Amino acid sequence: MPASRDFRQRDPAAQAEARRIAVELVKGGQTRIEAAEAVGVNRRFVGEWVAAERTNGPSALVGKKRGRRPGEQKALTSDEDHKIRRLIIDKCPDQLKLPFALWTREAVAVLIERKATKRLSLKVVGRFLAAWNMTPQRPMRRALERDETRVQQWMRGDYPAIAARAKTEKAEIHWVMRNACFQHDETGILNQANDGRSYAPIGPTPVIPRPAQRFSHSMISSLTNRGQLRFMVYDGALNVGIFLRFLKRLVKGAKRKIFLILGSSPRTSNLRVHRAKAVMAWVEANKAKIELFFLPPYAPDCNRDELINAGDRQAPHASHQGRTQSRGHVAHARAAAASGKGAVMLRGSGRSSPDRTFASQRAVL
Repeated sequence: MPASRDFRQRDPAAQAEARRIAVELVKGGQTRIEAAEAVGVNRRFVGEWVAAERTNGPSALVGKKRGRRPGEQKALTSDEDHKIRRLIIDKCPDQLKLPFALWTREAVAVLIERKATKRLSLKVVGRFLAAWNMTPQRPMRRALERDETRVQQWMRGDYPAIAARAKTEKAEIHWVMRNACFQHDETGILNQANDGRSYAPIGPTPVIPRPAQRFSHSMISSLTNRGQLRFMVYDGALNVGIFLRFLKRLVKGAKRKIFLILGSSPRTSNLRVHRAKAVMAWVEANKAKIELFFLPPYAPDCNRDELINAGDRQAPHASHQGRTQSRGHVAHARAAAASGKGAVMLRGSGRSSPDRTFASQRAVL
């Protein structure tokens, strides 16, 4: 019985076997038409197989993978592809004298036109960017005064030594960050926030009732390597008195010695409050309970406590938030408030009433 006429639907092994059978039939004296009928193909293919086997041997009957080869018919050659990708990684558009500040699909299209003399559509440029594993990202701010060598030395040398000492002395490592609500890159509590959107009938705009009087609070927090969070809300700017109050409350409930790593902000070096004479004198008098360490200047990304409020800083200003993510935040906040675990409030912070401070702190959680 003749085989199926649709040769393309057979698997590669069956195709190779059909080619071998057809060639053997022709060698045995049958005509190409008879061999084609036996394997279920057009006689033209049998003639091509016989010629290929005669020229290149039996290996020619195995067949090749169908479709385009990797890199075939691409708009950019391999050298052009590598060159454009390196320029995007190493340079900004204005450094290449392009009329753009950041890399966009339009900027990449202009770069390709100048370097490879090829005009590509934005859709094709987007495919190249995806193939290069590039995604649109908001650039990080980093101070020009930052000493990258010193930062890497601290992360690879100083911190491992601190961690080793903490293990030997059975101390607990804390990372501290000051959060001021008036600085856009930090976190605080403000009663005038009006971010995000809400569904409502077309026409009447939703109204949020709130007091006209503005009040806000700043926050200082401590995070251990095991994820234990302690924080204190206070009024105004951080000063020596507030910082000492935070340190005293921090060591009051501690069961082990604290190694406190103090961070810096993206725009400033370590705060003077951290190295004030009164602070250093108190730490010296309580050196059995606490010891201070300092991050390199302008290196907030090394501070693990910075990650605590990253989501709260970014989510209100995001264009949208996934339903699953928002439900997860609400569930986590409710669980933390109900169980009292995962975060510790250092009470009596600032001049605000205890009830209002507690509600504000739960909102941050």
